[in-house]
Amino acid sequence: MTALPRELLVVEGARQIRDGDLVIVGTGLPLLAATLAQKTHAPGAKLVIESGVMFPKVVPTPVSVVDPRLMHGASRHGSLFEALGGLVQRGLVRTGFLGGAEVDQYANINSTTVAGKRLPGSGGANDIASHCSQVVILTDHERRRFPARCGYVTSPGFLGGPGERAKAGLGPLRVKVVTDLCVMEAEDSALTVTALMPGATAGAVLENTGFTPAFADSLDTVLPPDPEELRLLREEIDPACVYFPERIAR
Repeated sequence: MTALPRELLVVEGARQIRDGDLVIVGTGLPLLAATLAQKTHAPGAKLVIESGVMFPKVVPTPVSVVDPRLMHGASRHGSLFEALGGLVQRGLVRTGFLGGAEVDQYANINSTTVAGKRLPGSGGANDIASHCSQVVILTDHERRRFPARCGYVTSPGFLGGPGERAKAGLGPLRVKVVTDLCVMEAEDSALTVTALMPGATAGAVLENTGFTPAFADSLDTVLPPDPEELRLLREEIDPACVYFPERIAR
């Protein structure tokens, strides 16, 4: 089976979760990645939903953080305050999954306003970016999504550059940006391309990025999904192609 570009980024996103991790996710591609991790290499991963749903057994395929399918088998139906205040802000959640309309060279995220158009805003994203020790950003790789500087910083990465996060009183952070073209990483620095997706090239990354990222000296290629990962994604996690309408076109 050949993976679609967005399937590649979901599978690689799932690989960022370790067995036993406490992970906060929203709906969309991050939820698919977290559910795939639970069904493969990280059965002990515990999911927290920013709306307050704790440790659910997700059934296909939620479309919002208040979708009942997201609440199936949960240990607790809590509150936003419990998820963000009781867990994230206390530093108990290691990994947070985020998306955004823009991600700049210092891993800041804009989900508030682009070109005068109002977007949904932060939700719990600012809390996650401010208090988790690792953030994984899943997004399609388009030039408009990767400006040199975000027009508005909704969720902080490394703000204006090295050292600025600490000056703002925020703790250390490791960022991974997983796209359908590559993986980029940063720790108190600008984003560096560390791996390419199967079939992607450095030229394609540069062409679709609004800044010029550094490339690691030893550039890896992401392992393609195995048949079981794709089967789970297609048949059990998103069988109706809610997040992969391009599969229907095939």
